[in-house]
Amino acid sequence: MMNNDKMDNMSAFLLPVLLYPQNALDPVISANTISFHYGKHHRAYVDNLNKLVAETELANLSLEKIINVTAGKVDQAAIFNNASQAWNHTFYWNSLTPNGGGEVPAVLKAKIEASFASVDACKKELVTAATTQFGSGWAWLVLDGDKLKVIKTSNADSPLTKGMKPLLTIDVWEHAYYLDYQNRRPDHVNAVVDKLLNWSFAADNLK
Repeated sequence: MMNNDKMDNMSAFLLPVLLYPQNALDPVISANTISFHYGKHHRAYVDNLNKLVAETELANLSLEKIINVTAGKVDQAAIFNNASQAWNHTFYWNSLTPNGGGEVPAVLKAKIEASFASVDACKKELVTAATTQFGSGWAWLVLDGDKLKVIKTSNADSPLTKGMKPLLTIDVWEHAYYLDYQNRRPDHVNAVVDKLLNWSFAADNLK
């Protein structure tokens, strides 16, 4: 997984390097979309976070710790939003892979079948969550206790603040799909689930 690591001897988060070329998710997600989504939006969250936590007690914490200590605090909403969005986006890029959406690794498949009855049923719940999320947000496959669930969160919210372990996510903020699909979010979501989801990454997150 990509890490929002800090530079040696500097209290600053870095924009993680993509694990694939920006055109690698074509035609589902164009290089043009990734150039804006990753190069502009994701970068802005990282840059804003660095400015917000500079010379504060939060500056040397991990993203996960910043998210958890600022969640629900009105006076730290900007820090939470930028930290959580930086983390969410790093997780999102890892949730996608060129030529994805294929066979689910056996260990994860067994867990999915125990929780949803079938992989197809799990995919259907993911599509429903992603297409019915009102406004900006995320659809997630999570581990909650010993059971898998599909949930959706608004804006910058994250399963990390709910005691759940994320396995993969789908970004349904408009900037994730509007250049390629305009208002056709369901077309985008279905294509992502069918062709890009990184089930191996999700399986690794079970460990």
